[in-house]
Amino acid sequence: MATVIDTTRTYRHPEKRNRPDSEVLRKPEWLRVKAPGSSGYLATREIVKSKGLVTVCEEAACPNIGECWTVRHATMMIMGDTCTRACAFCNVITGKPGPLDPTEPERVATAVAEMGLAHVVITSVDRDDLDDGGAEHFAAVVEAIRRLASTTTIEILTPDFLRKPLSASLRVIDSCPDVFNHNLETVPRLYQTIRPGARYYHSLRLLERVKERDPVQFTKSGLMVGLGETKEEIQQVMDDMRSAGVDFLTIGQYLQPTRKHAPIDRYWTPDEFKALERIAYAKGFLMVSATPLTRSSHHAGEDFARLKAARAALGSH
Repeated sequence: MATVIDTTRTYRHPEKRNRPDSEVLRKPEWLRVKAPGSSGYLATREIVKSKGLVTVCEEAACPNIGECWTVRHATMMIMGDTCTRACAFCNVITGKPGPLDPTEPERVATAVAEMGLAHVVITSVDRDDLDDGGAEHFAAVVEAIRRLASTTTIEILTPDFLRKPLSASLRVIDSCPDVFNHNLETVPRLYQTIRPGARYYHSLRLLERVKERDPVQFTKSGLMVGLGETKEEIQQVMDDMRSAGVDFLTIGQYLQPTRKHAPIDRYWTPDEFKALERIAYAKGFLMVSATPLTRSSHHAGEDFARLKAARAALGSH
């Protein structure tokens, strides 16, 4: 059976329309997931829709949406559904975003409280159009959750705040999330084609700055494989992350949203992911999640508990 690519979503990406269609590789069995439809999934969808919220689960066409929404775990995407960048791997709309909604921090926090979340992940589009990249708004969301859902632990997955004042990233760090995540996404050699609007060493420096500013905050970053990188390049990125003090590494298989997006070079096998996990732990990461379906926020709550336990065990020695 041929792999199905959601070509109906290509209209979302006018900046990609002139790209040639790329070859589609058939998905292996280990990447097939059930279509969502459980009662828990439907209940989560109703809360998200009723609050007028945007989730990266939907916008990025995450393969884990059925599993996560069934247990009422959703990753909130703030500052709209339109990104100012056009990364070759991403399924989020590119364009000119609308103004920020001042009611959003309260709405997100209310939804978190109503869902009774023990752990929440907040991410956003890139907002290069804003003077601070949306830093103040991001911090306001974190602070609203602290007020309305004080027992919920907070993980943020931030933009890079490229070409913004230093005060922008510091404002977000100082909002004191429990986990500060910023994904490097791929190896430096592929940035020009895969993540052209970003700069590898700027992203690495952001993660390092978190640890300098607040050593207690956990830092986290993620990579996709299947874009043409080598194992040796991945290991170098691991070393760079450890030099920046990153605690938690996620590695997952890149899945092509449409034929206009970056093609898949190959599918890494489950055994290859296990090997990457072993290497990462040997390099000193406190926590590693490396599987074909790993995504930044997949099992984030359970992983946060394990992350705290790993730090506590390290401190006891």
